[in-house]
Amino acid sequence: MIFVSALPLLDCAFDITTFVFIAALLVLSVLSCCFVFHLRLKSKILTHLQDFNSLWTVRLLLVAFIFLWAIVELFRSPFFRRRYLYSFLPSVDINQQDKFCKAHIILSLGFFEPAFLVILLYLLSASIRKKTPNDIWAITFVAITCLPVTTVQAILILLEPLENRLPGFFRLTSTSIVLRNGAGNETVLCAFPLLNSIAFGAFGIAYAIWFVVSSWKVLSLVINKGLRRRIHELSLTILIALLLQIVSLMLTNFWDPDEVAYGVASLVAFLGAFACAAAGQGIMVIKPISDALDAGGSCCRWSRSNTETTEEEPKGTMNRTGCNLRNQG
Repeated sequence: MIFVSALPLLDCAFDITTFVFIAALLVLSVLSCCFVFHLRLKSKILTHLQDFNSLWTVRLLLVAFIFLWAIVELFRSPFFRRRYLYSFLPSVDINQQDKFCKAHIILSLGFFEPAFLVILLYLLSASIRKKTPNDIWAITFVAITCLPVTTVQAILILLEPLENRLPGFFRLTSTSIVLRNGAGNETVLCAFPLLNSIAFGAFGIAYAIWFVVSSWKVLSLVINKGLRRRIHELSLTILIALLLQIVSLMLTNFWDPDEVAYGVASLVAFLGAFACAAAGQGIMVIKPISDALDAGGSCCRWSRSNTETTEEEPKGTMNRTGCNLRNQG
């Protein structure tokens, strides 16, 4: 092991930047969760929202996976581990930290991020279906799609024959450089194995193609300009951010985790995933729920006003007043 007294100032800046973005994403996740539950409660009063509210479980699942992904990334940060973790778990040694680095690869690249990306794709596809699928089918779809990715990542990390036959940079999950702070605690720097980066890159490319096809199908049916702009924004964000993340993950293998270039590449990879998560929550959770609540309230006010002056509304009023919100999700 090689010990250094402290991280360079630039590396600390990378860690603090990551910490700030994770905190922002956690706040956004809590806000999204509040929007979902608020819609759930409102839909029991406003009948116009009940059809839109049928996907509330899927949206809550999206928020949950993004929240858990952010927590895993938080524990990967050396800054967080040195500043907060050691005060609660002072007995954590180097071997245990190395095991956490392995768990981080499996959970982050193998499950949580693929899961919230798949849910975004599911919500996009479900917005144009005539009949909304039930929640069990949504969970089954996510599980079936993510299971192969998780399995491959776990095999590449945990299978011992691979460790003995492949060069180190193909399977390295943590660096041999250990940082020692003033209290004597040692912090292992996590790394991204090349094989796992390639596996995630294969998933990302297949996902990008699938997402483009689904977006094209939705855009061919949507007339509303605002909704079309929203889909364009989501598609461009997902595709660009995912591509940057894949390329950055590959580039991290050219440097050691204690080098500045590695810190830059690692930060760009994190920001790519962060952009996907933030755009997904903003465009597929907060914005459509906000629009649904506004439209539902307007519909109810319109309905009460006209009930006082006209006879009972015939069937189909919801469509004419714009309260059919199926395609807004």
